[in-house]
Amino acid sequence: MDAIILPVALATAAACALINFWLAIRVGKVRMSEKISIGDGGNERLTARMRAQLNFAEYAPFVLILIGLIELAVGTQWWLWATAGLFVVARILHPFGMDGVWKPGRSIGIALTFLILIGLAGVAATIPYFSYGAVETIEVVDVSN
Repeated sequence: MDAIILPVALATAAACALINFWLAIRVGKVRMSEKISIGDGGNERLTARMRAQLNFAEYAPFVLILIGLIELAVGTQWWLWATAGLFVVARILHPFGMDGVWKPGRSIGIALTFLILIGLAGVAATIPYFSYGAVETIEVVDVSN
């Protein structure tokens, strides 16, 4: 059996893994400089960085799952590459906004994330409707008899 390669999903997952690592490093730097090992110690900068990482962890899995399933269903498409790239940019902008480095980054990052999440969900929801009869479905066969 040939392997199924989902290049958009794989590239986006790799980028997200690197972003998550970067966010963890940012949290760790504040923890070390402020000598806070557990919790946020009331430090607003640490709280903002922790929330930026958690916010990423809250949205990235859903977007990655949708990208992977859509790519599996309809194939690799240019618009899926563009959507994935925009998601990665959005998730980089967001923590800069949380830090106050570029305040609009937070709003732009979360707005793009919401639009992408809702858009991908809409695409995923319509694929079965518009492709009925045109694609193979998985049938479960009872072999216990």
